[in-house]
Formats: sequence, C-alpha cells, structure tokens
Amino acid sequence: MTAETPRRMALSAPAARRSRGIHAGQTRTAWLLILPFLLVFAAFFTVPLGYSAYLSLFTSKLVGGEVFSGLDNYSRALHDPHFWEGLRRVAFFLCVQMPIMLAASTFIALALDSQRVRGGKFVRLLVFVPYAVPSVVATLMWGYLYGKDYGLITQMFDAVGLHAPDLLSPGSILGSTMNIVCWEFVGYNMIVLYAALRSVPNDLYEAAEIDGAGQWRIAWSIKLPALRPALLLTLIFSIIGSFQLFNEPNLLFNIAPNAIGSDFTPNLYAYNLAFRGQDNNYAAAIAFLLGFVVMIVAFVVQGVTNRKERQA
Repeated sequence: MTAETPRRMALSAPAARRSRGIHAGQTRTAWLLILPFLLVFAAFFTVPLGYSAYLSLFTSKLVGGEVFSGLDNYSRALHDPHFWEGLRRVAFFLCVQMPIMLAASTFIALALDSQRVRGGKFVRLLVFVPYAVPSVVATLMWGYLYGKDYGLITQMFDAVGLHAPDLLSPGSILGSTMNIVCWEFVGYNMIVLYAALRSVPNDLYEAAEIDGAGQWRIAWSIKLPALRPALLLTLIFSIIGSFQLFNEPNLLFNIAPNAIGSDFTPNLYAYNLAFRGQDNNYAAAIAFLLGFVVMIVAFVVQGVTNRKERQA
C-alpha cells in the first residue's frame, strides 16, 4: 500500500456518500411515481382477488350462516359435471376457433405486408374496425343476422329459394359464437402480426429476391419464422380469451335460451351461480379453478413453444 492510498480513500468517501444519497433520492422518486399505480392495482386487483379467495373457503348455510369449509367448494367443483361440460366446450371452442382466427390474421398480415394489395391502408382499417366495436354491440348485431324469422341470412336464403339453416339452434350455436369471436378479433391479431412484419429488415427481402426467391418463398422462409414471437403472443392471448368467453354466450342466451344453458362456459356458470343462484362462495371457487386451468394451459403452451425454438 502506498502513501497515496489513504488520501484516495479519504477523497472517495464523500463521493461515495454523495452517490448513495443520489441513488436513495432516485429510489424515493421512483417509488413516489409508481405509488398511484400500486394503490390502484391493490384496490382493484389484489384486494378483490384476495377477498374472492377468502370467500371460496366458506359455505353459506341456512342455519349457521357463513361457515368455514376449507377446500370443500373446490372438491365440489372438481366433481361438478356442469363445470367440466363448460370447460370441455370451451376447450373445443379453443381448438377450432383459434387456428381459424390466427390463420386468417396471418394471411391478411402477409398479404398487406407484401405491398401487392390495392388500397392496403383501407383494407387494414376495414379488417381492424370490428375490434373497435364493443362485443355487446357485435353480439346483438350478429344475433339479428342469425335470427330465424327476420334475420338477414334467412332472408337471403329465402330470396334464392333455399332453406335457411337455424344458426341459433343447440347444434349450431357454438359455431355461431366462433364466427362472432373471429369477426371481432381477426383485425386485432392482424395488427399485431403486421407490426411484427414491418420490423423485419428490408435487406433480407432484397437478398432473397436477388437469389431468385418469390413472394411465397419469402413468406415461408423469412416472414413466418420472424412472426414466431408475435404468433406466440397472440396464441397466449387467444387461450386466455377463449377460457374467459362470457359476453357472447350471455347475450345470445337472451336470444336463444334453449340453445345456451346457464353453464355454457365456466365463466357464465360462475356468473349465474353468483348473481342468480346467490352462491357466491361456490362461484368464487369455480372462478379460481378456471384461473388455475388457464394458467396451466398457457404455461404448457409457452414452455412447449420455447423448447421447440431452442431445438430449432
């Protein structure tokens, strides 16, 4: 150790204290800035979630009122055929509707990105507009179109002398709901995928064209691989949205009560249990179980996708 070392330590100590003071001030400022968000998040997300978890551990009885029942509501839900039937229906909805919606979104995004679509900006706006329409309005509009007596689709079939299908019957109501959800969300997913395509450097396209690659080859070998992160994002959003299906069947229930029961989806089942059956405790358990299912499915899909990307 030289003679300069103590002097340097003496000089660096005040600088270190100033640095710690600045860092502490920045930390306090950061906490003050995010404090409003944390308060709102706690008030409207954490507290209701905790209260729902608390309710799910109790059972309401005519004699004795609210009594602690532990995991009895969860055990009851696991043996409830209405819950499993709704879950099966939503899983089928997911397996059929999601591939159709994402395929349509990807095709439109690729077509718009190729710059070969006339009026591309207008087409992009036209496809995106349904997402801006509230789901309540969209469902009521399609409910009118599906109407068996005065619906537009029925009138079109009658005009050409054909028998119109009953799109609100028990056998076709799930497909009709898929059509509404596709109409609502194709534009949203298209915008996400189109934005991902616009971030791909043009140099790659120019190099591929110099090598003689056509538009289909460029789309298959460059654009689709570049879309994987965006496709995974839309896939996760679609899974969550499918399991949360509520507005469309709830409104169609008023139009076709014989086709949609109170347990058409797990969300609708929990809603009817809570607000029509007054069984809030059991409804909270149903909601938490559905949340666990969504979390597990999303985690598995993301894990499988990431593993395939690492192996590629």
